[in-house]
Amino acid sequence: MSTIIYIIGLVLSILAVLDILKKPISIVGKIICSVLVLITSWIGLLVYYLYAKDHIVEWFK
Repeated sequence: MSTIIYIIGLVLSILAVLDILKKPISIVGKIICSVLVLITSWIGLLVYYLYAKDHIVEWFK
C-alpha cells in the first residue's frame, strides 16, 4: 500500500514540476518553485495545486 502512495506522490510531483516549467516566469522562479514542491512532498503538492498554481505568475513576474 505504501508503494502505491509513493508512486502517486512521485507522479503528482513530476506533473507539478512540468506545470511550473510551462509557466511564463523567470528561470530562477521556476527553479525555486520546483525545488520547493519536490522537497516538501505532499504538503508542497497540496499548496501548489490548491493555491499557488493560480498565483505563481504574479509572484515571479
